[in-house]
Amino acid sequence: MKHLACLLALLVGVCACAGTADRPAPAASSVAAPAATAAPSATPDYHPVIDPATFTDKITNPYFPLKPGTTLVFEGTRDGRPQHAELTVTAETRVIMGVTCVVVRDIVTVDNSLHEKTTDWYAQAANGDVWYFGEATAEYANGKISSTKGSWEAGVDGAQPGIIMMAAPKVGESYRQEFRPGIAEDMARITQLSKSLSTPAGKAYKDVVVTDDTNPLDPDKFDVKYYASGFGLVYTKRARTGHTEDLSLVKTVKA
Repeated sequence: MKHLACLLALLVGVCACAGTADRPAPAASSVAAPAATAAPSATPDYHPVIDPATFTDKITNPYFPLKPGTTLVFEGTRDGRPQHAELTVTAETRVIMGVTCVVVRDIVTVDNSLHEKTTDWYAQAANGDVWYFGEATAEYANGKISSTKGSWEAGVDGAQPGIIMMAAPKVGESYRQEFRPGIAEDMARITQLSKSLSTPAGKAYKDVVVTDDTNPLDPDKFDVKYYASGFGLVYTKRARTGHTEDLSLVKTVKA
């Protein structure tokens, strides 16, 4: 969900394989284990300890719920042009670093032209934190793939998983969302809790968590994201020199 989760050519990992619907997903351990953290580091020495036995592909965190069969539909603008995005939670899984992750696919169009396709992999830790284990992303120009830069998979080429949403967000807390040195280094800082929000789409939400998202590889980039309890990401906006972008959740379609 690079465009959405980071706003918002598949990689083949030596430690990854496709899951099936008839294979049971590993349940989070009933014994509390020391929680891995994605605290930012000033150096590339970032290696969270991942215990597969404490993860599940069932994502129930209220600020980032991912129920298979659900599609989130977003509308907004990109540099004044209409933008549309759809994020679909599939019933597929993928094993990364021994962790079974749910597969999420999103597609973004600008002016009705394909702009980006992304496949993301998420898992939830026993403490409720939602971890991001990678993405296969492709940007398009004139109907053809123009770039796959930004793709990464935890455990491959020095990449490590990050946290996309904390179980118990606290104002001022910072964490890595993704980490592949020199390729994917997005970070987030929680700035507000329990906020009320009215989006440009005319939707109103309460109990909203707000994050500021930055990337040291692109200091000019600055995203503000809003996550509502029971919905997940409901609004995101980006401001940078010469570029503006926003997306609002307009509807949720359930299979």
